[in-house]
Amino acid sequence: MLFTCTPPGTPYPGRFPGASHARGKWFTVDIHCHVHFTPADDMVKPFWNPERDATMKWANDRTRRIQREQMERTHSQLTSEEKRLADMDVMGIDVQAICPAPVQMFYWTEPDLGLATARVVNDNIAEIVGRHPDRFVGMGTIPFQAPELAIQELERITKQHGFRGIEISSNVDGTDFSDPKFRPIFQKIEELGVLMFMHPSGFTEGRRFGNHYFSNVIGIPLESTIAVHHLIFGGVLDAYPKLKLVIAHGGGYLPAYSGRIDHAASARPDTCECIKEDPTVYLKRLHFDTMVFTHHQLEYLVQQYGPDHVLMGTDYPYDMGMIDPIGFVETSPGLNDTQRRQIFGGNAARLLDIKIPAHLHR
Repeated sequence: MLFTCTPPGTPYPGRFPGASHARGKWFTVDIHCHVHFTPADDMVKPFWNPERDATMKWANDRTRRIQREQMERTHSQLTSEEKRLADMDVMGIDVQAICPAPVQMFYWTEPDLGLATARVVNDNIAEIVGRHPDRFVGMGTIPFQAPELAIQELERITKQHGFRGIEISSNVDGTDFSDPKFRPIFQKIEELGVLMFMHPSGFTEGRRFGNHYFSNVIGIPLESTIAVHHLIFGGVLDAYPKLKLVIAHGGGYLPAYSGRIDHAASARPDTCECIKEDPTVYLKRLHFDTMVFTHHQLEYLVQQYGPDHVLMGTDYPYDMGMIDPIGFVETSPGLNDTQRRQIFGGNAARLLDIKIPAHLHR
C-alpha cells in the first residue's frame, strides 16, 4: 500500500505501536530495537559534522527533512521507558533486547571519547534494565576503534552490568572487521560468550543513493551484506567458530544469494585465502532477524538456515520497522507452531540466557 494512499485513520507502516496482540500465547523477545541517550550526543557535538551521519550523508534534501520529522516523532519512544512499555504491551512483546540507536555507536571518535560515550550509553541501558528486569535485557556498545579500550568496556559491561550481548556496526569508520587489529576483540567476545547484533550505521559508499531514501532502502542491507562477506572471506568466522552473531534485516542480501560465494570459492583461488570450508558453511552459523517483510523470504531463512537461527525483530521505533511482528510470523503459512515458538522468543532466550516463564516453556 503506497504511503500516499493510506486511508485516513489507518496506522502507517513503520509507525509504532502496531497491531494489538495480547501477551500470554507466546513468549516474545524483540531482538532488534533501539534506545537513544541524548547526553551522549552532547559529548560528541563539538566534533560532529553532517558527514558523520552515513545514512544522511548522501541523501537529498527531501529525505533529510523527512528524517528530521521522524526523529522528532520517535523521540519519546527512543527515550521514554513508559512509552516503550506501553507500546510493547499493545504489540504483545514480552521482552526487548535493547541496544543503542545506530548513530550512537561512535566509532569515528578519538579513542578516549569513544570509551566515554560507550560508557554512558551502556550505563543508561543498564539503568533501564535494572528498573524493568522482566521486560528488558541489555545489549551495549564498545569502542571498536580502540581494541584495548573495547575489550576493557566489554569486560566491564558483562561483569558489572550483566550484559549478554553487544550491538556492532558493519565497519569501523570505514575499516572492515576482517582487519587483523580487531582479532583480539573477537577473541574476547568468543571467550565471554557474548552475542553480537550487527546493525549498520549507514552505507559508506552511497553516491548513487541520494534519491528515494536509497541510503537506507538499499544501503543498509547492502552494508550488512558486505560486512558478512568480510567476516567470512577474511577468516574471522573461521578463526572464532563459537562467535554468536545475529544480522539485522534478515542478514541483508547474502542469505538469498549465497550460492555465488560457494561458486567463487571453487572458481577463484584469490577468494579463499583465509578460509578452510565452503563460504556457506560459515554463513549457516549466523542468525537473522525477521525483518524481511514477506512470508516467502521468512520461510526461506527458516528452511535454509534452520528455525533455530531466526529471531523476531521490529527495528522499534523507526519507520522502516515492522510494526506487527507477531502477526507476520503467525500468518506465515509455511511455519508450524514449534518453529514460531523458537522465532518468537526461544532462540533469543537461548542466545541471551533469558529465563522463559514456566507457563510458556513448552
